[in-house]
Amino acid sequence: MDCSVSNVLPKPKTISVNGVLIPREAIAREVQNHPAERPILAWQAAARALVVRELLFQETARLGVEAEPLSDPDGRTETADEAAMRTLVEREVITPEPDEAACRRFYEQNRQRFRSGDIYEAAHILVAAPRCDVAARGEARATADTILAAVKSDHAAFADLATNHSACTTSALEGGYLGQITHGQTVPEFEAALERMKPGDIAIVETRYGFHVVRLDRRAEGQMLPFEIARERIADYLAFSVEHRALAQYISILAGRAEITGISLAAADTPLVQ
Repeated sequence: MDCSVSNVLPKPKTISVNGVLIPREAIAREVQNHPAERPILAWQAAARALVVRELLFQETARLGVEAEPLSDPDGRTETADEAAMRTLVEREVITPEPDEAACRRFYEQNRQRFRSGDIYEAAHILVAAPRCDVAARGEARATADTILAAVKSDHAAFADLATNHSACTTSALEGGYLGQITHGQTVPEFEAALERMKPGDIAIVETRYGFHVVRLDRRAEGQMLPFEIARERIADYLAFSVEHRALAQYISILAGRAEITGISLAAADTPLVQ
């Protein structure tokens, strides 16, 4: 068993807000809502979320905020405390709705977000070789060069060569044909090569899997989504972003007036009300 210090989690500190203890049992239950790479990070995120909740709860008590609990479409109903905290945020955190000019400005500055990806139709012959095997990579490159020369002299030979020599068993059954390819469907180095090629080009592409003799048959350019269609999505995004920042600022103000022990909200990402 590895008993090194790096594998031993430090004992969590006692956490409180203005003298009100955040029970460790409550933090342990909250952890499931904050997945993280390491247990201690999930624990800290859960603790911060409960500290934020306690700050809001104490502010509702100070201001005497009360509200009627709401129910969601699934029939789940807020507790009285949740309703009060929701009402507090709605009352104290005022954010403007994004106007037409703001939406259009975001659209123009982020046009790539609203463009559909290019679509490629391609075929390949894979000569496989492990990246770490220098000798095998050299042999694979030589074989790919031979295949490239053969298909350039006789384009009709591509399908037969793919069927008989490609290590990609799926496409080999189709004469090397890969069908329609969009962004993210192949490894980055293969995708980058397709972006450089023109329809009709045949070239050798090196990837982590080996060397591919690639033929690009067709390329359909992506289309821009019109502003009129994207506007609602942009408005929702901008409204959420503004609300997110405003809520973070409000919580920062509450935290600045409070005595918080055992954890720092400043070390976390922008805190949100769960």
